[in-house]
Amino acid sequence: MPTTSATAATGATNGVQPNGAQQSIMLELVDEEGRTIGTAEKLSAHQAPGRLHRAFSVFLFDASGRLLLQRRALGKYHSPGVWSNTCCGHPYPGEAPFAAAARRVHEELGVSPSLMAEAGTVRYNHPDPASGLVEQEYNHLFVGLVQGTPAPDPEEIEDTAFVTPGELAERHEAAPFSAWFMTVLDAARPAIKELTGPSGGW
Repeated sequence: MPTTSATAATGATNGVQPNGAQQSIMLELVDEEGRTIGTAEKLSAHQAPGRLHRAFSVFLFDASGRLLLQRRALGKYHSPGVWSNTCCGHPYPGEAPFAAAARRVHEELGVSPSLMAEAGTVRYNHPDPASGLVEQEYNHLFVGLVQGTPAPDPEEIEDTAFVTPGELAERHEAAPFSAWFMTVLDAARPAIKELTGPSGGW
């Protein structure tokens, strides 16, 4: 699928620093075509102006076609307490994005996705106004189904919710969402519509 592109305006900074464990995680740096060009520590890759790196975003739906959202844990140094898509993160250097996405869904939510499929890629530049960190990402998108009840890791996730398109619109108006949420959702919509069917409303 073709890569789409999006850019956001620069936000403010408050100098938030992550803990040592988060800082030492290595990310895979890429060029504009998504080709690997090196690695960098997670913090340095996200400090302004940001370094383009590989990421993934997952959208999982229940049998009724409702999207599983997560509210990021308040203790996270990047975008704490905001709502976002089912799961997002970064593959380890050399790890396939599909494998990384499935791994992190299980680690964060205690469930495994079913029928998960690739949904294209999107490249964006989204500063986080609260932390001043920057998401310069080449993001691999995945959509799929989830069965069973999520059992979130409290260090990663504060809350979860299954929402219809209408409920998502209401929640998006009333509560803070991650800076990248609408970009990845819009990029994944064709695959989401194919997964959920014309009656799903996505």
